[in-house]
Amino acid sequence: MWSTLSIGLPFLVAILAGESVKATACNVTTPCPFSAPCCSEFGFCGSGHFCLGGCNPFASRSIDSCKPEPVCKDAEYVFTDNSRILSNSTFFEGNATQYDWVLDSGNIFNTNKTGGELAMTLTEKNGGTKLSSTRYVHYGTITAKLKTGRWKGVVTAFITMSDIKDEIDWEFPGAATTEGQSNLFWQGYIPTDKTNGATHTGLSDTYSNYHDFTIDWQPDSLSWSIDGKVVRTVKKSDFVEGGLTRYPNTPSRVQLSIWPAGIESSGKGTVEWAGGMIDWNDPDYKSAGQFSALVKSVSVKCANLPSLISSANATNATDITSYVYASNGTGGVPVVAYTNRSTNLNGVGRGMTMLGVEGGKWQLAVLGFTALLVAGSQVALGL
Repeated sequence: MWSTLSIGLPFLVAILAGESVKATACNVTTPCPFSAPCCSEFGFCGSGHFCLGGCNPFASRSIDSCKPEPVCKDAEYVFTDNSRILSNSTFFEGNATQYDWVLDSGNIFNTNKTGGELAMTLTEKNGGTKLSSTRYVHYGTITAKLKTGRWKGVVTAFITMSDIKDEIDWEFPGAATTEGQSNLFWQGYIPTDKTNGATHTGLSDTYSNYHDFTIDWQPDSLSWSIDGKVVRTVKKSDFVEGGLTRYPNTPSRVQLSIWPAGIESSGKGTVEWAGGMIDWNDPDYKSAGQFSALVKSVSVKCANLPSLISSANATNATDITSYVYASNGTGGVPVVAYTNRSTNLNGVGRGMTMLGVEGGKWQLAVLGFTALLVAGSQVALGL
């Protein structure tokens, strides 16, 4: 499993050192105070960029403390240069048209080989590198063309991660360069009696060769593919436990990383999973001064907005700019709303058109006074 803590602590120390905020911890039972209303992905309260990517609405001062999340757009991201990557995520102000990615921690460079490659680095000092997309995906198909590391204890990852810790993974631990691992998590929940992970073998060397790794995430099913071939499929119905459906269902950022699992602060199981402790005297590290993983491209194909929008004649899909959490929902499934609210830190919210989903049922609401029923969902139309 991707470790937010392992790669996040150096970044967290840095941002807290530059913030005039009290480092107050937060969670769903201890929400943030008014003075620092937003609970960051690292579980600390703050304002400003704390209210953007990773902000947990259910651990923040109120459900609307976090800024709306930039809506998904179909895209093919290539890395001929790094001009669309903001090198310090704390400077991001929520405008996803300005940057495609933010660097959360670590260091990157561009190889300028064969049209450009993005290199993510891991050193003994930088604690690893993580990038996050500025836009969120709420179901869709995401493919990363990448080369992994090849060193024990060093993990390469391509994942989706929501602000409430819904997670879908492709991970490549240690020196296992002929396999990849798929996994999924719901709101950070880790089953104690089983694993949701699977290992897929028989790949040509993932350090020397590019492969296309795909996550096809749909409301009722989830598939992982390698080079266009599906290697695993699960269904939402497979994850019903005790009245809860523990299946990822909230808007998520795409994240790319290389991180150190084989270090003293990691648990024994994590170190073993990653192939052992990192050897900082490895000849590759000594010659380059770093470990690295390469990304050639990332493609995103968003799931279609429900036809309910057009059938209700409420708004055009092009008017939708953001996702917000409308409520915590029932049965552990939050209500996610599609809106035209601004995603910028200093942006002014417009009148909200909301297309929410709870328990797999779409609900459309344009704030107003007249209510009617459309296709089994509650719709309010008017001004």
